[in-house]
Amino acid sequence: MAVNSSTHLAPPPLRSLPRSSFAFFSRIFLHPVSPTGFPRRSLVSVRAQAPTPDGYGSKQPLRLGESGPLIESTGSPSSSSVIDFLTLCHRLKTTKRKGWINHGINGPESIADHMYRMALMSLIAGDLPGVNRERCIKIALVHDIAEAIVGDITPSDGVPKEEKSRRESAALNEMCQLLGGGMRAEEIKELWTEYENNSSLEANLVKDFDKVELILQAFEYEIEHGRALDEFFHSTAGKFQTDVGKSWAAEVLSRRNSRLTNRHN
Repeated sequence: MAVNSSTHLAPPPLRSLPRSSFAFFSRIFLHPVSPTGFPRRSLVSVRAQAPTPDGYGSKQPLRLGESGPLIESTGSPSSSSVIDFLTLCHRLKTTKRKGWINHGINGPESIADHMYRMALMSLIAGDLPGVNRERCIKIALVHDIAEAIVGDITPSDGVPKEEKSRRESAALNEMCQLLGGGMRAEEIKELWTEYENNSSLEANLVKDFDKVELILQAFEYEIEHGRALDEFFHSTAGKFQTDVGKSWAAEVLSRRNSRLTNRHN
């Protein structure tokens, strides 16, 4: 299972720094190895103040324009790359989920609508042993992000699973290049791959949330549009992996069955 916590290499104590010159040292924060096998890193350089006779830096606050601690971090995308990336992601807000279009639902939810409610599910789920809820939220937010380029590919499109994955992976790489690469892009790739491969407890849970959100939306459209959308309930039956997913799905099905019973009475 992927873990979010960081391992910090402690810097040497200040009293070991030389007294005769400015002290320069670097701290490297090593994050756990990602599923791709590469550690994620952030390099931070720090310049200390000139030492005083007692061996320590001045205790006086620095004024504007004076030389003080210099911190440089790597991995942050440029403003230009960020806006380019977000502009592309706008398509997630405007692209409607094709399954609903194919069933004649007017004004259906967008891809972003779907991912947002999945992120909320991850937020409100109870604490589970060994599950990092923050990571679940992140996975939910990026799991369909490649659809900004490839669109919503559904089973009715007849695209083999391997080909669908290949297209989405290529689109994801293109989006991460647009973001400028670096730590944030690598994190998005890592989260997406984790979900795609169903390779962690977090991915298992978010996969279930994907199906719960689907049948909940189907139930809501049945009420709103007065039609049966049995296909979505049949396609997800028996495919929930976690107790939470099974419980939430059972609640949706119970409410749907009660409504169907009342309509027939």
